[in-house]
Amino acid sequence: MAANKSTNPEFPYSLNRLASSALQALEVDAELSPFVRRSFALRSPVQNSSTDEDEAAKTVLETTYRATTNRMLRVAVNGFMESLGVVLGVMEELDVDVLSEEMEEEK
Repeated sequence: MAANKSTNPEFPYSLNRLASSALQALEVDAELSPFVRRSFALRSPVQNSSTDEDEAAKTVLETTYRATTNRMLRVAVNGFMESLGVVLGVMEELDVDVLSEEMEEEK
């Protein structure tokens, strides 16, 4: 596959646990098109030169999409964004830590 189109959206989370949960939920679905490749990684918001990053500091979900055409890239990223919306909605509704943070902010 000649991957000549790419995008690298990044999504910050407040906790490594949330970023890791999002990663695990999103990576189980295989990309449907053979013309699209994607990868996920967790990283810290500030890139250090150290290779031994603390796992708790990795709160940014970094995605990389590569496709042969702009159309294939757009379709794949749109599908990913819909899935990400579902994951974030579930986190907002069901995650105890997220709810407790919101309640503390309201006080």
